[in-house]
Amino acid sequence: MSHNAIRPWRDITRRKSRQIRVGNILVGGDAPIAVQTMTNTPTEDADATIAQILRAAEAGADIVRVSCPTEESTAAMPAICKASPVPIVADIHFHYKRGIEAADAGAACLRINPGNIGSAARVKEVVAAARANGCSIRIGVNGGSLEKHLLEKYGEPCPDAMVESALDHARILDDLGFHEYKISVKASDMFLTVAAYQQLAEATDAPLHLGITEAGGLRTGTVKSSIGMGALLWAGIGDTIRVSLSADPVEEVKVGFEMLKSLGLRTRGVNIVACPSCARQGFDVIRTVEILEQRLAHIHEPISLSIIGCVVNGPGEAALTDLGFTGGGKESGKMFVAGRPDHNVSNADMIEHIVALVEAKAERLKAEREAAEGVAAE
Repeated sequence: MSHNAIRPWRDITRRKSRQIRVGNILVGGDAPIAVQTMTNTPTEDADATIAQILRAAEAGADIVRVSCPTEESTAAMPAICKASPVPIVADIHFHYKRGIEAADAGAACLRINPGNIGSAARVKEVVAAARANGCSIRIGVNGGSLEKHLLEKYGEPCPDAMVESALDHARILDDLGFHEYKISVKASDMFLTVAAYQQLAEATDAPLHLGITEAGGLRTGTVKSSIGMGALLWAGIGDTIRVSLSADPVEEVKVGFEMLKSLGLRTRGVNIVACPSCARQGFDVIRTVEILEQRLAHIHEPISLSIIGCVVNGPGEAALTDLGFTGGGKESGKMFVAGRPDHNVSNADMIEHIVALVEAKAERLKAEREAAEGVAAE
């Protein structure tokens, strides 16, 4: 029985959407919500782009998008797609030929707006290339680049205009018998974005790619994205997410995962429950958590760890986590294992001790998972 059945207030009922494939990643339906980011290296520089993709994949990215504005950039795509451990989405604007080149080069998905890559014949060519290469398509509507006729009709970017644009683009693909697409309706205005996605979720069964575009720097963008995308995810809307930050793509992936972890929609890596610290603390909570986050960043298995400064909330939080440390007195604290008090550890040894316990648990979980996967494969 899942914890959600026991605690119904944690339930999130996901919107029913059809499922598409982005390379080996399923998007929509009951597939896990995929986390995406985008490279910011010059795509022509294949080595730098591949290095950034590998770092993003190590941080947990399921899909990585790469911009293809030039012929030189699509010329680098075969090498990039071959070296990438995750599916690559090619970002295409205006130049339909770049879309065809990217599809032929091994991209798993094309991000296009069928309405702005030229005539119906050109769209047909791109769709034919996508179909021939098993590529899906993302229709990406952006509040900052809506079609002129919609701006004239509505006066400004608004939810109705965004959704109409998305459905117009979708119709072009549907008319060509191509249904392997997902849709995004992003704006830098969080209210506009959320309202547009809510409306779009009612109007189509296509999987939805969530994001608040141009959200800002690491802190501002994280808060803005978490409020806007969090509201949608909590309501069951969204099948893949990209957190747009003016920061390293690895940070986008980390924030995306934390968002999904906090809503119980994905589990990956160590989830640290920590107190904000106060005068009661028996050790330096803030510094300890900072070090543990760095030291445990390589762990992929889902493990919960509580780091609490004193005995007021420590035992209660530790009872709900896999491992826990509660500050006591005399330069030591209590280690909890599987919710129960287990042994004392000195503050001086605490970090090394916790890292060793987490790594050992991760190894056990990994072995169990691989054994289960082996049985399932048979």
